[in-house]
Amino acid sequence: MSESQAAVRPTAPAKTEPARKAVRSKKTTRRRTKALATRPGSKTTKILDLLRRPVGASVKELMKATAWQPHSIRGFLSGTLKKKLGLKVDSFQRADDERAYRISAK
Repeated sequence: MSESQAAVRPTAPAKTEPARKAVRSKKTTRRRTKALATRPGSKTTKILDLLRRPVGASVKELMKATAWQPHSIRGFLSGTLKKKLGLKVDSFQRADDERAYRISAK
């Protein structure tokens, strides 16, 4: 092999077009319609009805309505309602020193 052949290295093919930019999806619109489109009689609907009351609902009330454990209730509030459905869930202390939650306007 000659010196001129050893100096030539194979190169990668040139890029033909620039990378495409990511397009933002309209998740917030879908989230709001999901919140309104819950099935009647489902546990999600029961929880939403309780949380929409002016006095809100305690974990005990939500447990009684759904037969869920307290950690499942709190996970549903933070994961499904806040993150997936995009609802604002307020937590407050009632006069009887019980923690309660309610859905508030944004």
